[in-house]
Amino acid sequence: MSYNAGEAIAYAHEWAHSRNPRYYNFTGIGGDCTNFISQCLFAGSGTMNYAGGGWYYRAPSDRAPSWTSVELLYGFLTRSGNGPGPRGAAVRLGDAAPGDVIQLSFDGEKFSHSLLVVDRADGGVLIAAHSDDSDYRPLETYGFAGLRCLRIC
Repeated sequence: MSYNAGEAIAYAHEWAHSRNPRYYNFTGIGGDCTNFISQCLFAGSGTMNYAGGGWYYRAPSDRAPSWTSVELLYGFLTRSGNGPGPRGAAVRLGDAAPGDVIQLSFDGEKFSHSLLVVDRADGGVLIAAHSDDSDYRPLETYGFAGLRCLRIC
């Protein structure tokens, strides 16, 4: 499987301020951020993983937990030998590139927000996200206590 970051970013721009009707909007029940990031990753990879512990979406009640959970998406992306689907490897913020995923911790302990890097400008990172719908939002405008970056491949 190859990941096309440009396709993921194009999807993010198209749907950052609205909702794709093919997917449920989880905003009122825990947040839509990781659902949106999974949609972006699927747009860039074209591959879901239907195996146990995989990563897929068919319907709100028929989806892998990793599709909508910050921690479980991280686990899926970084676990080797997982079968099909996108993969991620930790990189420093300074190495984050468009199409990569950033996850934020607001309390310094639990990661609870997922973002897609859509551009870099003047040394900063610009992101797209749901829950607090954003596109080309500077990462530094978030008040966070910790972050992790994943290079998606």
